[in-house]
Amino acid sequence: MQETSTRLEGACRCGRTAIEIAAPPFMTAACHCRGCQKMSSSAYSLTAMVPAAAFRVTRGEPVKGGLKGPDLDHFFCPDCMTWMFTRITQMPDIVNVRPTMFDNPKWCHPFIETMTAEKLDWVELPVARSYEGFPPPEDFGPLMQDFAAQS
Repeated sequence: MQETSTRLEGACRCGRTAIEIAAPPFMTAACHCRGCQKMSSSAYSLTAMVPAAAFRVTRGEPVKGGLKGPDLDHFFCPDCMTWMFTRITQMPDIVNVRPTMFDNPKWCHPFIETMTAEKLDWVELPVARSYEGFPPPEDFGPLMQDFAAQS
């Protein structure tokens, strides 16, 4: 991952909804699940996991879309319907932001890939770790340490 500044600002495609993070991510990932494929209209979605306390919406009022709970809340710009971030009910201290929303997205290289059991067969990503599903909880501590070390 390339170095980030302390504060990153970004917006949806139309610019009516804006977000900001005030801390670097503690992990980046590519998710290959069919849900992410469908919501991103791509082979996978990119995620930067940031502390919820360091994330804020600075303009607009995002709306829920995608699954709409109870485990996941996907948030979109109400005007252009850009998928901007996700809150996971079981992890309230984390926000998964779509890193391509930021003015300079080059810093977000996926460190891990998840849900590779659903990956399209032509996709190959240069990641440090791959998981057929999601990483088990006991892997998160070491993964975050490894991510921080390579940053």
